[in-house]
Amino acid sequence: MVKIETPRLLLRPIEESDAQDIYEYSCNPNVGITAGWKPHESIEETKEIMEQIFIRQKNIFGIVLKESNKLIGTIGLIQDPRRENPKAKMIGYALAQEEWGKGLMTEATKAVISYGFNEESLELISCTCYPDNQRSNRVIEKCGFHYEGCFRQCEVRYDGTLMDMKSFSITLQEWNKQNSNKKD
Repeated sequence: MVKIETPRLLLRPIEESDAQDIYEYSCNPNVGITAGWKPHESIEETKEIMEQIFIRQKNIFGIVLKESNKLIGTIGLIQDPRRENPKAKMIGYALAQEEWGKGLMTEATKAVISYGFNEESLELISCTCYPDNQRSNRVIEKCGFHYEGCFRQCEVRYDGTLMDMKSFSITLQEWNKQNSNKKD
């Protein structure tokens, strides 16, 4: 059971007992829409989604605030549907709205990138986000991802809106160079 610790966070596997915490932020209409999923309508819906996507999945973590021991988001590495490279994964994340703007997602993302390269022997990590998702774009920028381009009109969001999707990636070499420069 992999756990990743950062100064303010514990990233750990998601458990069935996390349902209430996940429902609390997933029912917020401002959280899911930025990533394309509809707000959860019930705790039962949250439990179903957890079972399908989070529970017993390798490299999928709950983001827990150390100071309160509350699960405030999720983050993970999954197969990138646009790449056939077995050494590439895509990172995705969600965070409770009351925790936005505190640097927590950047902290979690950097930890999972480091884990992916150092423990999972990945050579590339990708991510995508909607062009208007300024918070996610900022996390991506702070973590050193490189812009690859925009898939225009590539995804129909749950509400029927046709969305563009920006694509980013970072290679192991870029990550190592970026982090060796910070130690100098």
